[in-house]
Amino acid sequence: MRAGVTVTGIGLVSPVGSTAAEVFDAVCAGRSGLARPAEGHPVHGVVDVAAFSPDIDPASVLPGPESRVVDRAVVMALRAAGDALADAGVEVGRDVDPYRVAVIVSGVGGLSTLASQVLARAERGRFGVSPYMLPGTLPNMGAARIAIRHGIRGYTSSIGTACAAGAQSIGEALRILRADEADLVLCGCSEAPLFPTFADAFGNARALAHGWSDPTAASRPFDRRRNGLVLGEGAGVFVLERTAHAVARGARRHADLLGWGANNDAYHPTTPRPDGSGAAHCMRTALRDAGLGPDDVGYLNAHGTSTRAGDAAEVAALRDVFGAAGPPVSSTKGVTGHVLGVSGVIEAAIGVEALRRGLLPPTHNLDDPDPGDDLDHIRKQPREAAVTTVMSNSFGFGGHNVSLLLGPPGA
Repeated sequence: MRAGVTVTGIGLVSPVGSTAAEVFDAVCAGRSGLARPAEGHPVHGVVDVAAFSPDIDPASVLPGPESRVVDRAVVMALRAAGDALADAGVEVGRDVDPYRVAVIVSGVGGLSTLASQVLARAERGRFGVSPYMLPGTLPNMGAARIAIRHGIRGYTSSIGTACAAGAQSIGEALRILRADEADLVLCGCSEAPLFPTFADAFGNARALAHGWSDPTAASRPFDRRRNGLVLGEGAGVFVLERTAHAVARGARRHADLLGWGANNDAYHPTTPRPDGSGAAHCMRTALRDAGLGPDDVGYLNAHGTSTRAGDAAEVAALRDVFGAAGPPVSSTKGVTGHVLGVSGVIEAAIGVEALRRGLLPPTHNLDDPDPGDDLDHIRKQPREAAVTTVMSNSFGFGGHNVSLLLGPPGA
């Protein structure tokens, strides 16, 4: 019999809140995190709208001179991890063996630091490049810094599956805990993409929302008027534990992680397979892993980025798996924007709150669904419903698909 796995801590840095409860309240109330870039921000004049997370003093999460040379992605990862451990009420070394703790925290790395160092070299030559560029840019540094900060000496890794990375980090943590290779895993993602070069790549690919007089209307998952996604920044970390370990130390349990699935479309570097077959297979894999059927899913948090190709492929996948009478569906990116790999962590946290409250969050800005889209969209207002299983989908460039299944704490 496989070991049960439970969520005991959640830490978030997001455009709409720093706890799962705050984010859920914002999504239900339609308090948007989308805004025009302020004058002086690096993406001012580069993007019409983005989703900004609060500034964090690096010295508050990384004491000492090194706080001056870390990328924003690492700073946010450290804050989210520290908050998640505090939420779990656990201290490494006191409550758990450091060698029995793992870290899987992902993201694309410190790309803004890399861009600034490329400019420094162009302007000042080889001696303009800081030796701190390496720990400032490597994608594993969020996980590594968390391990160093908290004295974690077990398995440590970073996953590079684009916008599926946060959800896949949670899924891989489930695998490690089931295999009894750790008692506790910090897992999640941190992304800091709001700098000109990265934003320009999305803009030149015609992937960004534009032309909206009201910035809060720009992210429109599944809506006929959508014209692109809204880039966001943030971090999210879960503390997952073997259920027996959590119970033994008297931990509060937010939810159980029931199962997951992951695969690849094997179709195109940036475009999902149009028939949604890869995503459909991924969802079925997650259901099989959890020992559940499609009818068991009471709510589905869709990837729903507000791009035409992505939304249409996901609609096809959902109809394939669940048929005409599928579960209530929403995409919370209408309020949070698309925080790349972090989105899967934020949305899993929203799923935890939906289970706890018996309330399903809506998709905001969904005024006019596509023709033929007959999904049971939750629109405008939250819906009361006591559900026992939540599915959360995350799909990424490269064809990466991940589905997670969550339920209330069991025995």
